[in-house]
Order: sequence, then C-alpha cells, then structure tokens
Amino acid sequence: MSVEENNKRIAKNTLLLYFRMLLILGVSLYTVRIVLETLGEVDYGLYNVIAGIVAMFGFISNSMATATQRFFSFELGQNNHEKLNQTFSVTVIIYTFISILIVVLAETIGLWFMKTQMTIPLDRVEAANWVYQFAILSFVVTIMSIPYNAAIIAHENMKIYAYVSIIEVTLKLAVVYLLVIFSYDKLKLYSILMFGTVLTIRLIYQVYCRRRYSETKFQYYWDNELFKELVGFSGWNLFGTIAIVLKNHGMNILLNMFFGPIINAARGIAFQVNMAINQFARNFLTATKPQMTKYYAQGEVNKMLDLVYRTSKFAFYLLLMLSLPILLETKFILSIWLNTTPEYAVLFTRLVIVTSIVDSLSYSLMSAAQSSGKIRNYQMIVGTVMILNLPISYTILKLGYGPDIPFYLSILNSLICLLIRLNLLNKMIGLSIKRFVIDILMIISSVTLLAYILPLIVLFSLDENIARLILVCISSVISCIAVVYILGITVEERKDFNIYIKEKLKK
Repeated sequence: MSVEENNKRIAKNTLLLYFRMLLILGVSLYTVRIVLETLGEVDYGLYNVIAGIVAMFGFISNSMATATQRFFSFELGQNNHEKLNQTFSVTVIIYTFISILIVVLAETIGLWFMKTQMTIPLDRVEAANWVYQFAILSFVVTIMSIPYNAAIIAHENMKIYAYVSIIEVTLKLAVVYLLVIFSYDKLKLYSILMFGTVLTIRLIYQVYCRRRYSETKFQYYWDNELFKELVGFSGWNLFGTIAIVLKNHGMNILLNMFFGPIINAARGIAFQVNMAINQFARNFLTATKPQMTKYYAQGEVNKMLDLVYRTSKFAFYLLLMLSLPILLETKFILSIWLNTTPEYAVLFTRLVIVTSIVDSLSYSLMSAAQSSGKIRNYQMIVGTVMILNLPISYTILKLGYGPDIPFYLSILNSLICLLIRLNLLNKMIGLSIKRFVIDILMIISSVTLLAYILPLIVLFSLDENIARLILVCISSVISCIAVVYILGITVEERKDFNIYIKEKLKK
C-alpha cells in the first residue's frame, strides 16, 4: 500500500475516532455536572481518588496492553496470521493471571492504604469501600478486554469504536438518570451503575471480535519463547507505565493526604475537562500507531520517521485549537457548566491542559520507541525522571506550599522528558533532533503565538458573557486554522490537504 493510501486511511480512521470523541465529550460534560451536583463535592472527590487507587494497580495491565498491540501490529505487518492467533491466546492466559494478581494486591495493600492513609469522612467509609470494590471489578473487566481492543486497533478498524460509542454514551446518560431518580445512597449506586456500563461495553467488543477476526478465538496455546518475548518487552515497559501512574494518580493521592477530598474534586473536574480535550490528540495517535509498527516491521524506517514528525505536529495543532478558547475562558466555562465550581478548579484545569499540550509532542515519540522494541534504556531513563516528580512534589507540599505547585512541577517534568526522548530516539532509530527542533518546535511556537492574537483581542474588547465566549471560540478556531494552513504545514502537506478537501466536497 502506498504512502498516499496509508495517509488517506489514517485520515479516515482519525475522523471516525473524532466522531466517537465528540459523542463522549458532549455526554461527559453533561454527566459530570449532574454527578457533581448529585454526589456533592466530598463524594465526587472520594470517587475520583478511590478509583485512582485501583487504577494504580493497572500499571501491569497497561504495559501488557502496549505490548499486545505492538505484537499484533507487527505480525499483521509480517502477514503472519498463525503467529497472531498464538500471540492472542498467550496474552489471554497472561491477562487471566494478571487479573488474579491485581485482585490480591488491591484487596490487601490497596485496601490497607485506603483505610489507613487517606482522608475519608467517618460517615462515608462504608460507601467508599463500595466504590473501591466495584472499581476493582471494573478494572478486572477492562483488563480482560485489552486483547480484543488491541486486535481492533491493530486491524485499524475504527468504525466499530464509533458505533459502540453511541451505546456507551446512551448507557452513561441512563446512569445519570437513574442516579437522580433513585433515593439509594448516591455514591454506592454510581459505582454499581458504572461497573454495569464497563461490563456491557466489554461484552460487545468481545462478541464483535470473535465474529470478525478468527485470531481472537481463544485456543489453549503456550510457547515459552513467545511468553518470554511478550513479558520481556512488557517488563521494561512496566517501569515506564509505573512512572506515568505515579505522576498522575500518585499526585491525586498526595492532594488527598495534604488537603482532603474537596481538593480531589477540583482536580477531578480539571482532569475531566483535560481528558475530553486530550483524547482528540490521542485518537490521532491511535489511528497512526499501528502504521508506525507495520512500517518498522517492513524495514521502512524513514517512512515511520516521517509519520512520527507529522503526528507530533498535528497532535499539537489539534490540542491547541481545542484548548485555546478553554484556556482563555476557563472561569466562565466552569461557571456555566457547574452550578458550584470547586476552589482551585479553574487553575488546575489550565495547568493540566498546558501539561497535555506539552505531552502531545511526545505521543508519537513514545509510539516510535514501542514500535522499535528497543525500550530498555528508554524506559529506565524517562521513567526515572517522571517518578522524581512525586517525591519532589511530596517534599514541596510537606514544606507547606499550596496544592498548585505540583501541577507546575508536572509541566516542567513533561518538558524535560520531551528533550530526553528526542535524544534517546536519535540513538535508537535515527530520529533527527535538528529536524524536530526546526520543523516542529520552532514552527509550532510561532503558530501558537500568532494564533492567540485574534482571540485575545476579542477577550479584552468585550465583557464576560455568553456572547464573548461564542466569539472567543469562533475566533480561536478561525485563527488556528488560518495560521496553521499558512505557516504551520509544509507545501506538500498543504497540497495533500487541498486534494483531500476537494475529494470530500465532490462526494
């Protein structure tokens, strides 16, 4: 398949994933508001931080998930369907053992930590335990879904994600409706209903994969060499995933220990907004990641590097266009979205969005490292730097500084990790640091500065109201598209874009 055909397929898959995210974004923004009002700040904060404890145990499954998708895509690139089925069967067995291990860890160490180290009001201890138990069940279901989701992504079949999203958002709306009408303990009910949603989506993906892809029909198979290959790759990836978990969920626990669940509610709101925006850039990566691995499997490293450069740049542009009006109008957006805005929610939202914008430049670099399979030094060095963010934040909070300081440190940490990734990938796969700096970093810096001019003029010219918000949003989109089209893309990319738009208009 030619590069042009691959680019068209990536564009099509990206659009399908965007449709999925628009559905999820719209429903998420609505449901968060209702859930916050129904649960209250304390219960909402408890749900976020307790579910975060269980998510910390997910570092094992996350590392295996990356390995699973990488090996699936690699075997598809080699057109080896027999090995693909063998890989799937071995991963299912491995995930079964991982599920058992996570349950044991969660019911011992995790339960002890929740009961002894966290700040939980005495009258909500029982409800917190319900949340914890159903979060464990939800996580086990998610783990067992990973081989099926990896197969869908490896086959680059993003259409099913768009269809299932319609079911998913419908279920989430039903959860909110039931949460409001029933008088049962709201926090307990919410945890039960969210588990039901996760279980339903998991079953849909499993049934679809078994009917569509023959390699996802489990047959007992064991191969020591394949096991060692999977676990060896995952072992080093595990360290990097632990670092990400400690940086994100570990920070949430620190905030609970020092400031209580109300601060967790503010952090929860910030990350809900950030997650909705960030998923657009991650969806672009999801559409390109399998192709990177297939290029590497076929020995076409230069094509893979070209895709890495383009993905970094366009992921940044997507995040810039989406985040610009939110960064400018954060306070007003949260005030009309939520009846009561938790303290620090505005500042936290802005800081986590800035962190994600910086991280968007690294997404394709992470994928390139995973595709190469040479991840030992990469994960050791980058992971160590990321982990340092937690003890440094703990020390800062222990000295009496405010809850916003760890968020500033997180931005600095992301910048340092970006520079380290560039240096490592230069040695691993020949990525050009000079080209990345000149063709990406310098260009996007100019684009960002120019894109802010028009919406800032609108912001300072009008009083705060809904009309100004609408105008800021419109001017932000127009400004970003115009500046990116004129300055932010190459002549060749502009030609490809013009051809793509003309084809769509004809259809």
